[in-house]
Amino acid sequence: MTRTVTAAAPSYGPDGEFSATLTGLAEGQTYYFKAYAKVSGTESYASQEKTVEASSYGTFTMPVNVKPAVNQTWLEIPGEKKGSNYVVNTYYDGSTRNYTHLYDKSTYTSLWTAYPLNSSYMGSYSRPNSWNYSPSISSDDQPNLCNKSYADSDVYSRGHMIPNASRNGNQNMQLQTFYVTNSVPQLQTNFNSGIWSNLEGTLQSIAKSETIYIVTGVAFSKVGESKAVSYTAAKDASTDGIVKQCPIPNYFYKVVLKVETSGNTVTSASTIGFWFENKAYSDSYTNYAVSVDQVEEWTGFDFFVNLPDSVESAAEANGSWTAFQDF
Repeated sequence: MTRTVTAAAPSYGPDGEFSATLTGLAEGQTYYFKAYAKVSGTESYASQEKTVEASSYGTFTMPVNVKPAVNQTWLEIPGEKKGSNYVVNTYYDGSTRNYTHLYDKSTYTSLWTAYPLNSSYMGSYSRPNSWNYSPSISSDDQPNLCNKSYADSDVYSRGHMIPNASRNGNQNMQLQTFYVTNSVPQLQTNFNSGIWSNLEGTLQSIAKSETIYIVTGVAFSKVGESKAVSYTAAKDASTDGIVKQCPIPNYFYKVVLKVETSGNTVTSASTIGFWFENKAYSDSYTNYAVSVDQVEEWTGFDFFVNLPDSVESAAEANGSWTAFQDF
């Protein structure tokens, strides 16, 4: 199908940036775009033109009325993603929700895990010694990591999507963070044990005084990017002895939401995102803060879809860690 897309005359800002309104776009369709400028000559010479193209294609997807991944009004829930390989589960302790994840059975990977965090979830229960299969998914579709880590365990750990320390105030919820579906191969030295752990600790500190909403996720490539994927073996000989090849994520991210409410209505919000390669770091997580809009562009997911539209748009444009902290 051919569709004509029209760009209005651009408007220019004081620093040379420009924007243009596009019409003729179809909802739900992904578009690729490239911007360029024509620069006229100066002085008494005849006008000259030079084309300066963007260094790479950008992408965006026209918004639609995105449905949440589960039929709930919980603020942490991203939009749905359809496909026969995808399973969405929410784990509970009684009637209290713990976390929700989008699990890809074909890659043994939770692509995102979403959860609320406040002081009621955190405490001092000791860290469990073992992992278990999720009872909600066939063990055939899970990595066999219950008693043994990855074959490259000296390099990659069973990285938690929702960390133990974010649920160690409730023993049942804590044990649910030790389902193998909550683990992904994550570089241990100077990533899981360093910058990533530091970020999680900071978010836990913030959540001691207010509720925040977090989505932790992984990606193998950015949208529009072709990136090689490596694998590590998962073999738990004490159970089935079957070797399953687990893809190693190239990227890890977190997106975080704070809200102000009047009654049950969200009146304002602030968000922040963090984006990392699966590699060693020696600096601070604050250097990797980005907007949620940016993470959405790179992943193709729509986060915090249960926010009112007027609140969501402004909140997800923020890329300042300081502004998020001060909200």
